Amino acid sequence: MSTAHTVIVCVLVGIGVAFSLSGALGILRMPDLYSRIQCSSKTITMGALPALIGLVVGEGIVSSYAARALIVGFLLLVVNPAASHALARAAYRA
Repeated sequence: MSTAHTVIVCVLVGIGVAFSLSGALGILRMPDLYSRIQCSSKTITMGALPALIGLVVGEGIVSSYAARALIVGFLLLVVNPAASHALARAAYRA
């Protein structure tokens, strides 16, 4: 792997870690349940996607890791909004 690839992977993973850390702090600091749900759902997506893209860049697009990372990223984009909506709806009904 070249130096440019290493730098790109490190930047992407750093962005993912920064979003995940800000989400964890947001969950601790937000006053109500709905704000916490928003913090957790947005930062899970924005924290995991750059890390998964970094994996794809690091391992190469034709590896089995890349295929799995792309599938997980797609499922994350589809399932995470539905899960956060279900949590908010259950909280509202309770």
